[in-house]
Amino acid sequence: MVPDIGHVLERYATLRNEADAAFAGVRSRHPDCVRCHEGCSDCCHALFDLSLVEAIALNRAFADAFGHGPERSDVLTRAAETDRQLTRIKREMFRAERDGEPPEAIMERAARIKVRCPLLDGNDRCLLYADRPVTCRVYGVPTAIAGRGHVCGLSAFTKGTPYPTVHMDKLNARLEELSRDIARTVESRFTELAEVYVPVSMALLTTYDEAYLGIGPAGRTD
Repeated sequence: MVPDIGHVLERYATLRNEADAAFAGVRSRHPDCVRCHEGCSDCCHALFDLSLVEAIALNRAFADAFGHGPERSDVLTRAAETDRQLTRIKREMFRAERDGEPPEAIMERAARIKVRCPLLDGNDRCLLYADRPVTCRVYGVPTAIAGRGHVCGLSAFTKGTPYPTVHMDKLNARLEELSRDIARTVESRFTELAEVYVPVSMALLTTYDEAYLGIGPAGRTD
């Protein structure tokens, strides 16, 4: 049985609220620059991975919203196809790095790749919008990762002009700590469990049970 991690997920919910507040703060100061609107799905085609706490939270939200039925099956079918596509892309990037392509060039190329999120419905609306990850919540306003600025290409922020910025390194550090708290709470035997990152597609497809989380002694092979 998986131990209760509700206290960790509550802290994650608080962090999501803070991300929402940061987005709203930038939007209130620069409403003409933020072009996010219902039906826009530009950020829903970006490549990014989820920390353990976000993956589990999204997985549980999906199970609560789509416990069974054709809509759940449709999402999982899309997730499986998306995951196969992402596997091919990551394999190509690995080969490029092995062949000597600079990491910066690989990352810039990855940023231009568009892969549709399996949670998008036929009207380009997120099926789990209220439970979307932190990255989705701040997309559309200026962000900084490892000292480098990023902004949605559809926004109207002017390059070279200073704007309030959401620092993703700080948010990611807190997500990492929450993931470590999950590993400690379940007493996982996997020392690197908290360092596992997966795309949305794999978060939906995974069963976060005792076996995945490394709860209890390892199974015998004899």
